[in-house]
Amino acid sequence: MLPSVEFAYATAAGVLRPLLRHGLRWTVEGAQLIPAHGPAILASNHISYLDPFVVAKVADLRHRRVRFLAKRELFARPVIGPALRSAGQIPVDRASLRAGASMSAAEDALARGECVAVFPEGTISPDLEPMAGKSGTARVARATGVAVYPIGLWGAHRIMYKGRRPEWRWGVAQSAVVGAPLRFGPDANVRDATDAIMAAIVAAVARAREIYPQADPGSWWDRAPGSATLQRSRA
Repeated sequence: MLPSVEFAYATAAGVLRPLLRHGLRWTVEGAQLIPAHGPAILASNHISYLDPFVVAKVADLRHRRVRFLAKRELFARPVIGPALRSAGQIPVDRASLRAGASMSAAEDALARGECVAVFPEGTISPDLEPMAGKSGTARVARATGVAVYPIGLWGAHRIMYKGRRPEWRWGVAQSAVVGAPLRFGPDANVRDATDAIMAAIVAAVARAREIYPQADPGSWWDRAPGSATLQRSRA
């Protein structure tokens, strides 16, 4: 990253790291699979507005700084937009002719040896279950040959979830599971690769629910591990 971007990222991390570390009760499996150096793609399910911070926290266990692909609308907001730009995050133009530029920016970041994070579903799941993936993650992985590290998250939705009033409470459990890396050659079928990425994320989500220490069957936010199933991408 550029020096100004490094400074902005370090400043934000310095503020958020203690809050995340001490505000949530963490259970993390597989963080050691994320390489300490070199390019990596982190691909996670999406259930909370806090998910980017959770993924960043997991990557921080390996002393990695993360560049996220985030929808361009966020960059237009008064406070969060400047913060995203100054920290070197990558805007994504969804369903537009400019979407290719976002993929190129991600590929450039990987070529520099950076760690790029993606939410392949493209938005927060409306029912907390993994959705079908979009093809962008597979396309970048295929074009660069960089490994994809699937991540399953569970817990932060209890604090901030789409359509519900934020409810911060100290000690809410957060589990995160990192799965084995996936690699795709230049001739890989994009749809099959997308489904393979989502299948690995689904398995990680099921495991994250299995090890979650504060399960509450019957509550609006609780789900059984087995209810996470693969939704195949469209042709």
